[in-house]
Amino acid sequence: MDTVLEQQRRLHEERERIEDGLMREKMLKKNTVRERINCEHRMSQLVDRSTACATKLISLYEDKDGLRQEEIAAMSGTDEFAEFYRKLKQLRDHHKKYADDTEEPLEMEFLRLDEERKNPPEELQNVVHFTDEEGYGKFLDLHEIYDQFLNLKQMEKLDYLTYLKTFDHLFEIPKEKKNTDYKRYLGSMVDYLAGYLERTQPLQDQHALLGQIKKDFTEKWTKGTFPGWKKDTGSVMIHTGASLDLSAFFSPEELMSLGLDRLKSALQALGLKCGGTLEERAQRLFSTKGKELDEKQEEIALLEAQVYAYIELLGEQRASTYENVERRMARTADELQEEEEEEEEPQPESESEDEDAVPYNPKNLPLGWDGKPIPYWLYKLHGLNVSYTCEICGNATYRGPKAFQRHFSEWRHAHGMRCLGIPNTAHFANITLIADALALWEKIKTLKVRERWLAENEEEFEDSIGNVVNKKTYQDLRRQGLL
Repeated sequence: MDTVLEQQRRLHEERERIEDGLMREKMLKKNTVRERINCEHRMSQLVDRSTACATKLISLYEDKDGLRQEEIAAMSGTDEFAEFYRKLKQLRDHHKKYADDTEEPLEMEFLRLDEERKNPPEELQNVVHFTDEEGYGKFLDLHEIYDQFLNLKQMEKLDYLTYLKTFDHLFEIPKEKKNTDYKRYLGSMVDYLAGYLERTQPLQDQHALLGQIKKDFTEKWTKGTFPGWKKDTGSVMIHTGASLDLSAFFSPEELMSLGLDRLKSALQALGLKCGGTLEERAQRLFSTKGKELDEKQEEIALLEAQVYAYIELLGEQRASTYENVERRMARTADELQEEEEEEEEPQPESESEDEDAVPYNPKNLPLGWDGKPIPYWLYKLHGLNVSYTCEICGNATYRGPKAFQRHFSEWRHAHGMRCLGIPNTAHFANITLIADALALWEKIKTLKVRERWLAENEEEFEDSIGNVVNKKTYQDLRRQGLL
């Protein structure tokens, strides 16, 4: 029943109310990780809704069917009053026919959303699904990925805690070990990290991020500077001496005539799985026909580039995961059993509210694994009463010398040094001020220039008499005819 102009007015009103809702979500105080994630998901839904309204408005303004122009012409014609009464009669007839139909105004809808924002009901406490291990966006759950890593052949077996610290050091793995199973392992890791990023940071544009990753990767891959994939002078298949020209074969049955050993050698040259029956090896090798080895390596390297980018965005969750797993491994079996029993026992609402309340902590001591302040003697022993501020990390504060020394090798300090254009080497240890870091970097560059070999001053020449002089002096004497 709505006219085109009324549809446009309603869409403009909806967009304005969406903008107001986004502003209220932005100004809402978020005390926990759960509240931040839920707020960002609500904002993401509002952004999608605003985009849909904008798309409809563009379609209406384009006026491909000409209805909008007809309405404007009828309203601005010579007999505008007749048009007005005609529209009025249509409205009255419509409401007489559908007298019981009511439509909720936009104002009421957004007022209800505002009330749910301030006092969310129980069913809206969990907007997105997380596993128990992930702690609603606090930690990573890499157990399934870790199981796939353990099943990779020729890989060093690591415990889960060490794996959390080094699983993104993909550039340390030799290229010969990066086969099809390794590619499948990387694919699972990328799928998990991308899904986790979408759940914890829904406002992050995944398509734009993936496009930027591919752009940066293509540039580094072309130059041969991508970590762990330096360009060789020749093909890997040429180096191994076990390559096989597949252009002369037109079916897997023809390859079977070469035998198990020859097919195994050719599969090893390609970095593929070389086990199985004769028929399986022939089919696996024939499937690579027409596809260059460099293309397969590029696909694997692209997956590694995505892992690097996702881990950089999820650096905080990764550090929290490592600390959480380390803390849980330090507990005894009795402590773990007591924790499980406490989780299984139903508690009344009053007790749960007391647990969620802020514990009595007048000296502002750090909280332990049980959520209570640690003893004061332990606080003094670890030097947690001393705070260190690092300007390079955005004026972040670190409690205790251990956390302060450890932060120099963490992602936040490395990112700050990279923004300043300075390599994060051992020369800059214990430097927290931007001015000091820049001054030291200029001094290091000056020393490097001085240590550079200059032919004019250091290249030596001997004249006819046997005197040894530098190149510049020798050329001056030669021009004057004194030699």
